[in-house]
Parts: sequence; C-alpha cells; structure tokens
Amino acid sequence: MKRRSWLSFLVVSMFMFGSVLPASAAGNYNVVESGTKVEMEGKFSFTVPENMIFLNKDDTIKMEKENGDIPTMNEIGSVHPIEDSENWALFIEYEDTGHISDDEQNEINAEELLQSYKDGTEEANKQRQPEEQFHVIGWNVKPSYNAATHELEYSMLAETAQKTQFLNYKLQVLTRTGHVSFILVTDVPALAKDKQTLREKILKNFVVKEGQRYSDFDAKTDKVAEYGLTGLILGGLGVAAAKKLGFLALILAFAKKGWIIIVVLLGAIGGFVKKLFNKKKNNAAPTDSDEEKPSA
Repeated sequence: MKRRSWLSFLVVSMFMFGSVLPASAAGNYNVVESGTKVEMEGKFSFTVPENMIFLNKDDTIKMEKENGDIPTMNEIGSVHPIEDSENWALFIEYEDTGHISDDEQNEINAEELLQSYKDGTEEANKQRQPEEQFHVIGWNVKPSYNAATHELEYSMLAETAQKTQFLNYKLQVLTRTGHVSFILVTDVPALAKDKQTLREKILKNFVVKEGQRYSDFDAKTDKVAEYGLTGLILGGLGVAAAKKLGFLALILAFAKKGWIIIVVLLGAIGGFVKKLFNKKKNNAAPTDSDEEKPSA
C-alpha cells in the first residue's frame, strides 16, 4: 500500500464505494448468467447457480478499480446475486503458492493469531486521531480446518471508533499447487445465511479438476509453499514475522475486501451488479418492431 495508511484506505474506499459509477460502465462487462459453465485458470470449473451472475477475472478486476478498490491481481472471478432480497458479493482468488502442508492443522493457535492482529492494529492506532481509529474485536468465526475437504475458514470482526462493525469471511480450499480463496463480503446479521448460500449453492458448483486436487500432490515434482496453515491465515507470513510486523500482517491478510464498511460496500456493489444484469436482459429482449417483422 506504499505510504498510504490503512485507515485512509478504509475511509477513501468507503466514499468511493458510495459514489455513482459512470452510466457507460454497465455496458462494458460480460455478464455470465446462471446455468453457464465457465473454465478458470485451466484448473477449475464453475457452473453459475440460479439467480446469480458471474464476472470473469478481467471484469472482476475492472469492477474493483471502477469502484475504487485495489485488486490483488489474484482474482479469478466473482459471483453476485440478482435478487433484490440478497445483498452480498463473493470474490474468488487463486494463488499459486506451492503446495501448503496441513501438518499443523491441530496446532492453529487462534488466540495467538488474534493477539497479533490486535497488537498490530493498536500500534497503528497511535498514529491516528481517536475518532479515526479502529479496533479488532475478535474472531467472528475462529480459524478451523477440515482435513477431509482441505478447507480453512475464518472471519474476524472489527469496529470503528464510532462502533460501526465490519468483517470479512474467508473460506480457503487447498489444492495441489496453491489455494483458492472464497471471500464473502456481507454484514454481521446475514453472515450465517450467506455462508450457507456459499456452501450449498456456490461451492458445490465449483470443481477442482482432476490432477489439481490436494491429494494429487507429488512430492517429487511439485513446489512446496514456505508456510503452513498459520502462515496462510497471516497472509503468507510466518508467526515470528507476524509478531514483528503485526500491522503489516493485518494489511496483507485482510486488506482484500474485508476491512470495508460493509453497508456502504454492499449497497454500491449490489446496485451496480443488478444494473449490469438488468441492462443485459433489456438488451436481449426483442423490440416491438422486431416482433412485428415477418420471418424470412
């Protein structure tokens, strides 16, 4: 993030997400509708669920930039609801980190990780005015790993000085050569419902292809990541480095679409995506003059 403070990024993002996009923006996206199967990175496939749309890698990055977000460039797509009653967004990322060992699955110290984030955040707060500070409250979902499915999930809750709460939820699936991150942007009351949507409708339609699964790892030929599950939670840093660079660890692990005022972000993205879908639907509908034309 260069010299730009994280809190400044938070505030700027909040205002940017609240701004109105150019009218021409909605016409420049390739909206993939439900029922369509898409290929991703040559390693995965995804069938878009009912009442949702998909934006590919390039369009997802473009949407982020136009909304004032800073892409990680690990994006491989995003999923969005089209129903007015649904108000969430899901970003999918893939990092070719090398095979991540899950040997420490029973040694994840959630309290130590939490304290690292808290310490780093409070150290950074010393440079901020009281009304500009934000604080880590705790785990909304404690880090846990499912050895059968090779899934790591966690969600951290924070709040501003004005007691506005925000969070992100990450579900990370380990693969032969790295990991896929499903980053769910939602609010606290809707998290349980939206997690269920992620698991029952989205994850079930996401396929890690044969030869790319975690169990396909070949120790003789495949690259191995330099960190394990704890390092993955810390954004690729080891525990010792995270203690030394607590605030940096916080940024690296959670800067992506998590530490944003959720209500503002969802309102902007939700309206933007529904505008995309409705415009595509209107463009596809035949005009009255078309209907009156006799067939050739």
